[in-house]
Amino acid sequence: MKVSDVMTREVQVVAPDETLEQAARAMALLDAGILPVGDDNRLVGMISDRDIAVRGVAFGKGPTTPVREIMSSEVKYCFEDQELDEIGRNMAEQQLRRLPVVDRGKRLVGILSLGDIALAGREAIAGDALGGISRPGGAHTQAM
Repeated sequence: MKVSDVMTREVQVVAPDETLEQAARAMALLDAGILPVGDDNRLVGMISDRDIAVRGVAFGKGPTTPVREIMSSEVKYCFEDQELDEIGRNMAEQQLRRLPVVDRGKRLVGILSLGDIALAGREAIAGDALGGISRPGGAHTQAM
């Protein structure tokens, strides 16, 4: 099964110049904890509710702060034509619950979550990925 068979295609994107307030409002409306950041049809980063809290508010950044100041610019992604089991292993290794999905031209075409994988009847892949994601350690940083 390919990533494109199970990914969520309708993805809200925020621009790097949008404010943290705009990003947080979009997350609230979508009931999502993470949004891709796009500029000129290119994926340039990701911003999560945790980024807003830990890199933003904790460091005195206000609601008018541009997304670009706290987004994660090192983006891990997968291709829509990759096999789901391969991506599940990658999610476990990278300790990521969600990945933006791009086409071979590196244009954003969707997002893949553990939930998408589980709902597609691939509980074993999702379970194995979650086991890897949940292990202690990993290279996590909240540094600016």
